[in-house]
Amino acid sequence: MIKYHDEEWGVPLHDDSKHFEFIVLDTFQAGLSWQIVLNKREGFRKAFENFIPEKIAKFSESKIAKLLEDSSIIKNKLKIHATINNAKAFLNICEKYGSFDKYIWQFVDGTTIINSWKELKELPPKTSISDKMSKELIKQGFKFAGSTTCYAYMQAAGLVNDHLINCFRYNEINKLINGK
Repeated sequence: MIKYHDEEWGVPLHDDSKHFEFIVLDTFQAGLSWQIVLNKREGFRKAFENFIPEKIAKFSESKIAKLLEDSSIIKNKLKIHATINNAKAFLNICEKYGSFDKYIWQFVDGTTIINSWKELKELPPKTSISDKMSKELIKQGFKFAGSTTCYAYMQAAGLVNDHLINCFRYNEINKLINGK
């Protein structure tokens, strides 16, 4: 958890493969703790072909059956099917917009939203932007893309800087955003 917080969480992403990895992980996190998902991250990486959407989009029923027996991941049939579906929707967006990155960053006008939270209890579970993102992703064919899941993804992918202002990463991320 500490390594993830200190090195990945909130860093603005512009890599489609990493975007898809975070989408997969956030899909499985829905209703669970992030720690559970992070503890199984390497299992997910192996089970889901290093998060390559082109491979996941072609998963067969026999592959799904194997995943449902794989104790290195969260064995949730609906989330596994959603991930396969989301791989197809992700690829459609890439084809339509040139990249998923170009598509997803439009929701924040191409720049990270910098929040100024002092306490964890201030962080919202969702926002009007995550509401809009959710509606649009669902329209594009995504499953398990509710507003709360979208906001968690926005936090992870650096579309918002939700580090607390007293966290050392808050200023580091802001400097990264501002190119300083």
